[in-house]
Amino acid sequence: MPDMILMNTEEQMESRINALKKEFTKVRTGRANPKMLDDIKVDYYGALTPLGQVGNISVPEANQLVFKPYDRNILGAAEKAIMAANIGINPNNEGTQLRIVLPALTTERRRELVKQVKKMGEETKVFVRNARRDGNDEIKKMEKNSEITEDESKQYHEEIQELTDTYVKHVDELVKDKEEDIMSI
Repeated sequence: MPDMILMNTEEQMESRINALKKEFTKVRTGRANPKMLDDIKVDYYGALTPLGQVGNISVPEANQLVFKPYDRNILGAAEKAIMAANIGINPNNEGTQLRIVLPALTTERRRELVKQVKKMGEETKVFVRNARRDGNDEIKKMEKNSEITEDESKQYHEEIQELTDTYVKHVDELVKDKEEDIMSI
């Protein structure tokens, strides 16, 4: 049973790290990335559908994205959806496709993005620490109910702390890497 608590705690931490990585793909670094448009949904025959499912998103140049819809009738709706997403980009309608030119990031904007990335990292660390607290609480309950000994409890608390330290360090590395990516020109 305590091993299940450890596994569950580690699983929660790992899932949050994966969520952080996914969030980081949406943060602009000055280079075009099709994942920037992942959360944009367009009304396609009455259903909100992700942009990537109604067309092809490609990167012809480092600062450009091209959205080519499978159905030309959706082009206007896709253009409106991208503008409504409020992510700081405006598509150019070329009749059969949308060309999205990403403006160069200013130093001030890069600093804002770094702050945003650090905030995401801190939120993830809080989540990791909360998972640690939950795991420790469950171990304490088991000790209180005499399901495990005090020594076993101490050992499990140390293992949970090691997990926490590992994942917090991983978050710091991810934030540092993303910060370097954003600040590089």
